[in-house]
Amino acid sequence: LQLIRNDSQGFGWHKLENVIDTELKNYGYSQVVYYNPLQGFEIPFFEGEAKEKEAMFKELQIPLKRDGVYNNLTTFDTVLRNIVNYDKKPIALIIDFASQFLMNPENLLKAEHDTFSQAHVLSQKTETRPFGSPPKPFYSSIIWIVDKEGDLPDWMIVNNPKIRHIPIGKPDHIARRRLLTPLVEGFFSSRPEKAEKVIDDFVDETEGLLLLDLVAILELARYEKIPIDYIADAVRRYKLGVTEDPWMKIDRTKIEEGEAYIRTRVKGQDHSVQHLMDIVKRAITGVGSSKRNNRPRGVVFLAGPTGVGKTELAKAMTSLLFGDESSYIRFDMSEFSAEHASQRLMGAPPGYVGYDVGGELTNAVREKPFSVILFDEIEKAHPRILDKFLQILDDGVLTSGRGDKVYFSETLIVFTSNLGIYKQSLTGERVPNVRYEDTYEVVEEKVKEEIDRYFKFDLNRPELLNRIGENIIVFDYIRKDVGELIFDMMIDNHIKAIQEQLEITLNLSSDVRNQLKELSISDLTNGGRGVRNMIEYHFITPISRALFSLNPSKGDVVEATEIFNENRSTHIKLQRI
Repeated sequence: LQLIRNDSQGFGWHKLENVIDTELKNYGYSQVVYYNPLQGFEIPFFEGEAKEKEAMFKELQIPLKRDGVYNNLTTFDTVLRNIVNYDKKPIALIIDFASQFLMNPENLLKAEHDTFSQAHVLSQKTETRPFGSPPKPFYSSIIWIVDKEGDLPDWMIVNNPKIRHIPIGKPDHIARRRLLTPLVEGFFSSRPEKAEKVIDDFVDETEGLLLLDLVAILELARYEKIPIDYIADAVRRYKLGVTEDPWMKIDRTKIEEGEAYIRTRVKGQDHSVQHLMDIVKRAITGVGSSKRNNRPRGVVFLAGPTGVGKTELAKAMTSLLFGDESSYIRFDMSEFSAEHASQRLMGAPPGYVGYDVGGELTNAVREKPFSVILFDEIEKAHPRILDKFLQILDDGVLTSGRGDKVYFSETLIVFTSNLGIYKQSLTGERVPNVRYEDTYEVVEEKVKEEIDRYFKFDLNRPELLNRIGENIIVFDYIRKDVGELIFDMMIDNHIKAIQEQLEITLNLSSDVRNQLKELSISDLTNGGRGVRNMIEYHFITPISRALFSLNPSKGDVVEATEIFNENRSTHIKLQRI
């Protein structure tokens, strides 16, 4: 739909082809012929008698619809040539749905190539003819209406001075307001101030949508019986397929107590937890966000050493927000390091393998529009994918390979990265940038400096860093006291699992527990993951071996009384009590 000023009635909305028809005839064209791949040729707004219309059809060799097939390429080629060469009076041809004209613009069939070769040659050789009084120069104009410029063969449109590309932009807030005002005011004839408020909200909520979308939203609200006062619900329903807003249903008391809950799962990162909770609270309240954009609810960049709880923090936050940590969508960006990998996320374009499947990211967000999206180890992604992230953070909308718009307005984006832990030396070697002995203040400063340098100079994408803003959260190394807490939590969970699985009671002597702790936290440079690996090596494997040999019965009480090293492996001695 296009909003056009009417001489006597203010503004009105009309279909694009009607607007083009009116403008062409105002300029002096006598007739406008229409074509689309499904219905063939027609002159819907013919100026004159029916007999004159039939005569023009015959002259242009447009088959009448009663004559059968009328939309094949042979017919199109003939009519196109006749219209371009028509010299009696100015006429134009509008080819609608031209993006659906070809199966694949980059791999034309012979008949398609012949058609566009003719169109290209005709565009080069056609000359203006004078018509009217006083005479004005006219072409027999051909207008292709496409979804995007690349839907026509490049060799026909690139560097062709006879072709003009005229983009039709999306309606701005003024156009949306002019369309909505008469449609909404009827609901509030006695309360004009209420109508103004609804119109303001409607205009803000529909940034980036077409006028046709606005009309469809009103129709949807009527069908779903959504009150006009709650137009934001109708817009959400139209964009995302859901009416209710889970963000508004989040228990604020639960969030207020959320820091304590997350600290039970993420040890030793109190500063990170507090910073994240501030971002979550801002996302829930909507403070600082604008209705005029579709940007995500929040963006977080978690940086720091490996194994310190970055991914676990994202899981815990998801569980806190939506009651189920599986509600988060995770992508391991090391799998997207190739240049073509963006097609996995967004979907392959038409004509390519996998087009019908769609993209992993776009499909996931369409299925779960209210979610936490975790992009793990973002620095391993191909730079082209980072451009897509910039689009998500800036516009909040991606167009999938299938042409569907996917909105990220209700998502919370989490990036994790090990950037800043290492850096490249002057000789090109990978050397430590921070060390375990550094204080947290030093770690935070050095990591942020390296992240800043990486985005600005290595990637040459400072704008992506700007979109993240001050939401870079640097994690500390796992210190000894925190390592002990992690050990206690993990070892207790393992003991509990063994007891439940074998239906026995398993105890560790204080000496065994202390030795296990010392072995497990002797090197904390790999964080909690390193502690887990040491527990698996020094406890899970030896205890499994010992339990297999002892073969306890249900209800038995067994105790680990000794831990020792033999043949370069750890052994645990068990006995029944």
